[in-house]
Amino acid sequence: MTSNDGSGATGLIPDSPEPARTDVKRWLSERMGWSRLYRSVSYLRSALWGVPILAVVLERVTYRVLRFLDQWVTWELTGLAVDGAKALFQTLITLTLSFIVFSFGSLLVALQVASAQLTPRIIATTLLRDKVIKYSVGLNVFTLLFAVQGLNRTDTAVFELATFTASLLGIACLASFLFFIDHTARLLRPVNIVALVCDQGMDVIRNVYPREGAETHSPEIAGQGGSLEVPALVVTHKGRSQIVLAVELDELVAEAERANGIVEFVPQVGDFVATDEPLFKLYGGAATLDEAALRECVAFGPERTMEQDPMFSFRILVDIALKALSPAINDPTTAVLAMDQIHRLLRAVGRRRLHDEFLHDSSGRVRLVLRTPNWGDFVHIAFTEIRACGANNVQIARRQRAMLENLVRSLPESRHAALTQQLDLLDRTLLEYYKYPEDLALARIADPQGLGGAGRGGESVSQAGVAT
Repeated sequence: MTSNDGSGATGLIPDSPEPARTDVKRWLSERMGWSRLYRSVSYLRSALWGVPILAVVLERVTYRVLRFLDQWVTWELTGLAVDGAKALFQTLITLTLSFIVFSFGSLLVALQVASAQLTPRIIATTLLRDKVIKYSVGLNVFTLLFAVQGLNRTDTAVFELATFTASLLGIACLASFLFFIDHTARLLRPVNIVALVCDQGMDVIRNVYPREGAETHSPEIAGQGGSLEVPALVVTHKGRSQIVLAVELDELVAEAERANGIVEFVPQVGDFVATDEPLFKLYGGAATLDEAALRECVAFGPERTMEQDPMFSFRILVDIALKALSPAINDPTTAVLAMDQIHRLLRAVGRRRLHDEFLHDSSGRVRLVLRTPNWGDFVHIAFTEIRACGANNVQIARRQRAMLENLVRSLPESRHAALTQQLDLLDRTLLEYYKYPEDLALARIADPQGLGGAGRGGESVSQAGVAT
């Protein structure tokens, strides 16, 4: 999802495709429907079985090609006899089967630990989409099947090319397994999880809000086929009550232009829409559009995804911070790590135009109304819950102040009102928790590290503790 300034709209599906891939996806979209294609691509991105299934097909082809080429191999590549080749294949079968069992077992444990210690929402957005995990398992599945075929075909003669390839695959599996263990251990560290979520959120923000600079005013739409006060027709949601995952903007703009009207998409991406709730409001000539075609431009699912939802990355990071601040875990340092990435996201959002809710056709006429979160929404989700749950912790209070003061200094003046309001709320909240003047003074120091870094104006922590 993206806004534009009169040059058309762009609808996105996961991983904005390169030009060569765009034609393929357009062809698929025409035949299976955009919403179904979107859900399928999104599901496959978080499915662990996709790469292993592909490995099964690839192995069937590869082994036959090697057997065919083996008749032209006239030298010994391995120097193994029949018994030695069989022992190699048997060892590979045992090795790869053990790797696969261990990999999936450790992954299940990792998912449980990560969801309990951080948030369940990172499972689909990070762990299940990790390419190292998928391709490590895929390599082991490929090698396992390759070794099984090699063992079955090795009877009275050794097929040198296939046996040599199997030995190389065994080395690759061992190396990938060691790398998998190291990668998974690093991936599950909170600092890496929150950084990964933030990186994905930055990509979404750049796609949804492509323009930098000050906000623009809403264009005049009177005389363009209808008024936004009274719709000519309201299209409701049919089917299961689910969450809006994404919207195909190109098609909606094209349909509205063809009918010479305006289409308003009522919910926001990430909203839960119940059956028979309003989905579209149609103005002017847009009332003649096919309702089924309009519904096909909206992808629904059981849980939010990040591709077109700029608020979801904030939601995940805030949830991680809140879980860390809960009495059961009591890990404010992890909350500070999450706040570091929230700070990064908020700086990016604050420098972009957020109110381009009116999308135009090629001639500059408004054709689609699509609501996205505004600056106040981002500020509230970034600060309100964390302040309510963590202001009694010195680390959180100091880190929030450092974030707010930095944003006030670095963002345009139009962003300052919401930030200064949060500063005022933080000051009033601290008065309720800190009864001693020394503690209150310490909590009012801006510290990017939470507690332990240099205080505001170059003061040390020890000096800040006695300041009034």
